[in-house]
Amino acid sequence: MKLRLWHAPDGTRVAYREAGAGPALVLLHSHLLTHREWEPAVEHLTHRFRLVLPDLPLHGDSEDRPRHPYTLPWYAEVMSGFCEETAGPRPLVGGHGMGAEVLLYAATAGRLRPARLVLTPTRLHRPSGGQQRRRRAWRMVARAGAIPGLDRAVTHAARAAFPPTWGQQLSARANPAARDLVRHAFADVGGNANLARAWARHARRWPAGGQAELLDRYAALTCPVLLLWADADPGHPVALAEEALARLPDGHLRVLRGAGYLLAYDDPVGLARELIAFCG
Repeated sequence: MKLRLWHAPDGTRVAYREAGAGPALVLLHSHLLTHREWEPAVEHLTHRFRLVLPDLPLHGDSEDRPRHPYTLPWYAEVMSGFCEETAGPRPLVGGHGMGAEVLLYAATAGRLRPARLVLTPTRLHRPSGGQQRRRRAWRMVARAGAIPGLDRAVTHAARAAFPPTWGQQLSARANPAARDLVRHAFADVGGNANLARAWARHARRWPAGGQAELLDRYAALTCPVLLLWADADPGHPVALAEEALARLPDGHLRVLRGAGYLLAYDDPVGLARELIAFCG
């Protein structure tokens, strides 16, 4: 996949990879991971789509400077601009975890007008379970990055808290390849003081818990929405997707059996099949 860089009007750097030919499909990864979260499914999608796989700001090769607000509205603005420039004014988009939250906010706030929207396991309108304790610990540690002298220590502590084995734990099938996913995501974190200070902003300003206001905002999603869920992800039960489905004007629910949080690592063929069927 080719590495490219896109710059937002405020100077934010977004690194992304492209592969394949056809209509563009932008896929956003989840919190603390990178574009590599989608890699196992790439070979099954590139014959139908031009895949666009960005690293969200503060992840991978993208922006890590502490000069930006790192709020949910800011992420929505940056990534909406990215999606429109790389995939057109009515893009095909999908997201997982944090990436899905960004797309949900952007679409319900009118900042992004997707032709089709795919949401894979994310907390939606309820607090997330499963890995919540570990993520809460990350939030507490990350806030310490704003304290002079602790910034570099925070990055080393984060690497220790999220070892490669964490990736395998996110896979319902304990896929050992998920270790490399986490290893890559934290490869350049240790000693990055800029990233630590930016993480501190992000940790303070990113919404904690569930977002109950989404229950009233789902109605604004007039485009077709696919809730592509996993039945073996205890942190994001299928019942959560069913609650959202009941409020979506044009919603669809598909469940991958035996898959966990890392859909692409547990069932890459099933994930690709559903994306192709929904997005064309």
